[in-house]
Amino acid sequence: MKAKITIYDSAEGYDLASADYDKKEAYLNSFEKDWWDYDLTDLSEKDVLDVGAGTGRLSVTLLRRGAKVTALDVSAKMLERLHKKGPAINIVEGDAENLPFESESFDLITAAFVVVHLKDPAIFFKEAERVLRPGGLLIITNINQKEAPSVKTSVGQIKIKSYYHRPEMILELLESARFKFVKEKIIKEGGNWINQIVTAQK
Repeated sequence: MKAKITIYDSAEGYDLASADYDKKEAYLNSFEKDWWDYDLTDLSEKDVLDVGAGTGRLSVTLLRRGAKVTALDVSAKMLERLHKKGPAINIVEGDAENLPFESESFDLITAAFVVVHLKDPAIFFKEAERVLRPGGLLIITNINQKEAPSVKTSVGQIKIKSYYHRPEMILELLESARFKFVKEKIIKEGGNWINQIVTAQK
């Protein structure tokens, strides 16, 4: 009989996973096929919010491209590791569904591997629309994950609560949050979609 694997919420789960998280960078990148090389080029002096920043996989790239980066995550342990990589990055512990920022604070919001952990992405989309400046962009990824994956941590294998969202539903929710559709990229592997990348504009 297999031992039951405990399912954690994002904050506690990623705290536990933080020590080994950077070892997964190449795997996580494989879901995106270097999309930021095309969409995130010159960000000089742009105020950018990286939601679900984790240990800084994307935040550091944004910083190198000239952005003034604010990294938000629910996991304090992940943010501790991010700070060591990018001390110039403004680090904020917080929740995607209740962004702790004033309205119209950012030119761009990125959210990679965030939507999969949200039961109702509409809440985040409405918050993102609020804190973006007019004309600002939101870039999100939505991975095809129908059950929470097993993650290796210091306390053994765990699962982090996850939710499946159909690509067409994500587009509908963005429209309901008053975003204009800019473009969508579907990453496929073996004939099946593995990731949806959407750019939307306020």
